[in-house]
Order: sequence, then C-alpha cells, then structure tokens
Amino acid sequence: MLSLRVLRGSRPAALGRWAGVAAAAAGTGLLLLSSLGWALAHPQHGASDAVVRLGWCVVPVVVTVQLAVAVGRSQPAGWPQAGLAAAGLGRTGRVLLAAATTALVCALGSVVALLVFLQLRGDVTGVPFDGVGPGLLAAGRTLPLAGAVTLLALVPAAAAGATALRLRPEKAPAHDAPRGLPWGVALTAVGLAVEVTATQGDGLPLPSGLGSIPPGAVAGWVVATAGLMLAGPGLVYGCGRLLACFRPGALRLLAGRALQHESRAIGRPLGLLSATAAASLAAYAFQNDGDHPLGPVTVFAAVLITLCVLATSALALWQTKNSRPEAAGALRDIAASPSLLRGAVALRSAVLLAALVPTSILVAALSSVPATR
Repeated sequence: MLSLRVLRGSRPAALGRWAGVAAAAAGTGLLLLSSLGWALAHPQHGASDAVVRLGWCVVPVVVTVQLAVAVGRSQPAGWPQAGLAAAGLGRTGRVLLAAATTALVCALGSVVALLVFLQLRGDVTGVPFDGVGPGLLAAGRTLPLAGAVTLLALVPAAAAGATALRLRPEKAPAHDAPRGLPWGVALTAVGLAVEVTATQGDGLPLPSGLGSIPPGAVAGWVVATAGLMLAGPGLVYGCGRLLACFRPGALRLLAGRALQHESRAIGRPLGLLSATAAASLAAYAFQNDGDHPLGPVTVFAAVLITLCVLATSALALWQTKNSRPEAAGALRDIAASPSLLRGAVALRSAVLLAALVPTSILVAALSSVPATR
C-alpha cells in the first residue's frame, strides 16, 4: 500500500519514468510468453529447442531490469525524508520501499503482458490474431498457468533484488578513481578471443531462422559485454584525466573534472550502450551477408533492447546533470559564461564519442568473425 501511495504522489516526470519501466516489463513479458507459446505449439522439437528460445530472452530481461534499477535508484532522492523518518522508515526501510515500488511497477507490466497475450491467443474474444507468426501463440492449447506466472515473475523479482543491492551504501569514496578498467579490458579481450576462436559445430539456433551461432561465440559475447560494462567507469575517468592534464585551460579543466566526477554514474550504462551498438552492427552485417529476413518478434525484441539501453543511458546522463547544484551555483557566482559551459558539455560528448565509437566498431568487427567464416 505504501508503494502505491508513493507512486500516486510522484511528480509527472517520475510517473513517466515508471510508465517506461512498466512498458519495458510488458514487452519482456510478451517475449517470455511467446517462447512458452512456441514450446506448446511445437512439442515435437523437444525441450532443448524450447530452452534455447527461452535463453534468447535473457538479454531483454537484463536490460529491462537495468532500466528498472536506474529508475528505482533515482526515486529516493525525491522522497520527503522527514516524512519517511516520521513514519519509521530509516535507510533500510527506504531501500525496501524502493525495491517494493520497482517490483510493483514491473508486476503491473507483467499483468499487461499476460492480458495482451491472452487477447492475441483469442482466449478473450475467441478469435486468435494471425499476424504475429505461426506457432507463437499456441492458440487452441491450454496455457499452463504456473509456467506463465513463473516466467512473468522473473522481471519483478530480479528488478526488486537488483534495486535493493544497488541502493546499498558504497564503501569506496566517490572521488577515488574506478579500479575496474584493467579487469574490464582483460575480460573484453578474453571474450573477443573466445568469439574469434569459436569452432563451428552444432551451434545454437538464432531467432527468425537466421541460422546458427557457435556456443563459444555466445559465451564470448557475454564475457565481452561484462568487460565493457566493468571497464566503462575507468574509461570515462581516463578520458577526463587526459582532458585535465598537460596545462589545461578553463574549458578542458572543467570538462575533464566533470568526466572524472561522473565516471561511476555513467560508466556502466555507456559500457552497455557500447556493447549494444557493437552487437547491433555485427547483427546488421550478418543479416545483410546472408539476406535473411527478420521476423516481427525479432524486430520487436531488438527495438525493446535498444530503447531500454538508450533510456538507461539517458537517465544516467540526466541524473549527473542535476546532481551538481553547488558546482553550477559556484560557476554562476564567478560569472562563467554560458558559452564556456556549453563548450565543456560539447567537449565531454566529443571525447566520449571518440572513445566509445571505435571500441564499438572493433568489438563488432571481431564479433562477426564466427558468423562469416
């Protein structure tokens, strides 16, 4: 009940962010239910093919959970701390409240996904929808309620747990340099090496009948993505360090110090954005080489993943922009020109693009090697 009261009392901007989380959870729920429907409609394929199709839903689940965590982390800052303290909610209580609110919003999205899936199957109107593709809705077959509820509970449970973990106080001081850059680079190199050396054999079937991919390439992509996310904060901090060294002027010093301060907040979302861009480039090259048409479910999943990653990155950048009121006030007090502030923002953006775009292209080029051999 308290979570509902918090949602009802949120500002329109916060409600819009929560609506985006609910929409992402609904889209991911539809993908999970479509894998269940495919398994019901194709019992002759066995459990292994159904597990593989369900495994491809892990990526939408992960990016949806990350978006929910990003929105859930941004909410406690706008809550009335005095009122929550008067209600007996300390730091632990606020963490649990944020986790419960995140779970509630994701659960609402899962309920919407179930209603839409039942509507498409024809369980509500009696007329199934035939524009999605054969064998994805399992129309006319009994939908196992326990299986559907279990799949739909994945996103709310994972989002609540991840939100509670991310809201824990950090032990490392915020001004220290991130220490994950060497480990992130090593993980990325190992993942790319595994992808390049993956042997062709009984590969995992790709969605939309795009062929198959070696399991080693999938494992290498997962490791490389984890490495990019781990290296993201250190990479952003290093870019800021380079900007602020060698006798910087006011523009370079301001841009460099801002990047160093923001590295922990925007590093991981930008690392995931770089990995997503690399995967998109590799998939586009593979699809063009083989002239494979993409199915509607694959296109829907790709759009959902892209929107979730972009929304998470945009939210992280927006939070860092509004997290330094004292610094902004100090710059206004010393009569810093608006052109200087705009130039610092442009310089930061250019440096980040110069660091992330070549990384994405390199990872995409190496990721497409197993598919083109």
